[in-house]
This record gives sequence, structure tokens and C-alpha cells, in this order.
Amino acid sequence: MGLSEINLNLLHALGVLLEEANVTRAAARLGVTQSAMSHTLRQLRAHFDDRLLVRGPRGMLLTPRAEQLRGPLRRGLGELERVVSGEVSWDPATASRTFRLVLGDNVSVRLLPPLIERLRREAPRVDVDVRPLELRGGEARLESGEVDVLVALRVGGPGLRQRALLTDGFSCLARVGHPELARAEDLTLDRYCALDHVLISPLGEDGSIVDTKLGLSGRQRRVALRVPHFLVAPMVVARSDLLLTAPTILAAELAAHYPLQLLPAPLELERFTLQIIWHERFDDDPGHRWLRDSLVSSAQEASATSEAAPA
Repeated sequence: MGLSEINLNLLHALGVLLEEANVTRAAARLGVTQSAMSHTLRQLRAHFDDRLLVRGPRGMLLTPRAEQLRGPLRRGLGELERVVSGEVSWDPATASRTFRLVLGDNVSVRLLPPLIERLRREAPRVDVDVRPLELRGGEARLESGEVDVLVALRVGGPGLRQRALLTDGFSCLARVGHPELARAEDLTLDRYCALDHVLISPLGEDGSIVDTKLGLSGRQRRVALRVPHFLVAPMVVARSDLLLTAPTILAAELAAHYPLQLLPAPLELERFTLQIIWHERFDDDPGHRWLRDSLVSSAQEASATSEAAPA
């Protein structure tokens, strides 16, 4: 079957169904009854000769065919909407769009507050959907348009572009009143190695930059707690004598909200630069370009706040 043999409204409905993976929520988004949405799903199943959505233990699951359709369909519908609306330039004050970002929570905690402030001020109808980091698959999600930008150290792949977002280093956090760290200068390398630590491992990786660096000089530390999320670690550190080594921008934010003291790391750790990564097909998309500029401006604001924080 060709494009002329299917109602384009069905494709719009399919895009919503594949995003929501839920007939009730899809019906609510489209302003139709659940019965009408179920009828639409039956039509789509017949057209594609595939069940598209099947029941799973925690709700509806996309079939492999539906997974193949989701990215290209979203990209195609977005292009079609811009053609129909005659959108040539981007006016954030009136534009209605959802941007999908892949960010770790260490970046989100500093980047999202200034970004959302900017959106509410300049683009009140623009929404943000943050997706979790994954071990693999980022390149395909960027190419398909399922994800607009990925923030990471690096992702290689054909057609991918990148732009420096922010450069950061590492600092340490300890609770206020820590019995061995009354002053910043108390955190010597010997004491650092003697204390117990929290290690944040977002993707479950073994080892860390800190442990590699210590190993090169014949030293080691004891990691008493390993967690996958950045935001649980400060709560533990604030109520224990554990030490946390984290990106400085994040550490400054956490010290502002928890009874924690920000301390310089007693070992030389290389600074790093996070990149905004996107696919070249969106280079000239005015809305996408506005998003990238807004992310960089938000990161600059976050960095300036961090540099002004007392150590």
C-alpha cells in the first residue's frame, strides 16, 4: 500500500499511540473517546498487518515493527506539520513543540532549572521531555529523530554533530561537622584514601576516574557505597562520614541545598567537556538550533553560579 491509500489522520494517531503506548492516554491527547481510539488501532493493525501494541506485564508493549516505525514516523510527521503550517523561521514566543533530551541526572540538576526558566520566559508553549541515559543506541535515536539531543562526553557515528556545552572538574563533598574535615586543608591525599567513599556509577560501570588515578600512584580507597543516581548520594553523605567526589558544578549545587561542605579534591583529576550531540539532518532546523543555543546559555549560567559558590 502507498501513502495515497491511508488516511493521514491515522498516521497522526499512530504517532501518538506509539509515543504513549497506551490507548487511554492516546485518546485523551487526541480528544477522542477510548472506543474511537481502539477502532483506530484496529484499522492501523489491519493496514500494517501487525499488532503494533501488545499487552505486557506492566502495560502495552510495542512490537518490533512498531519500534521500527516510531522514529521515522515522528520525524516525518514533524516535517509534514512544518510544511503544512508554512513554518520557515522559528518564533519561540508562539511555537508549540516538544524537545526530547537525553541527560544524566548530574547534568539535569544544573541545566534544567535555567533552561526551564528560559522556556517559560521566551517559549511558553515549548515542552521538554528528558529521557534516561542508556548504554547504547544513542546514535540511532538521534538519527531517527526520536531524540533531539544527547548530552554526553562523546558519541561517535556517521552524521553526528557536536558542540561543547560545558567544561567542568571535580570537587569533594563531606558533611558539615565531619570530625576529620574541620577545614578544607584537612583533606589531604592520605586522609582522602583513609576515608570511606560513595561512588556514583550511572550505568553500572566498574571502576572510576578516581580509582584509576589513585591506582597509577599505588594508592586505593574504600568504596563503602555504590549507587546509580547522583541525587541519592548527597543525602547519604549529609548523614554519614562518607566522602563524595563529584563534578564541581553538581557539587556546588548540592552544597547549596544540603548541609555539606565543598572541598577541593586532593588529587589531580582531568577536567572534562560535555558535548551537545545531534544528527546533521537537524542542522538547519530553526527550532533545533534555538534549542542548542538555549542549552549552551543555560550551561554558561550554571557554570557562573558554580564559580561564585564558596569553596
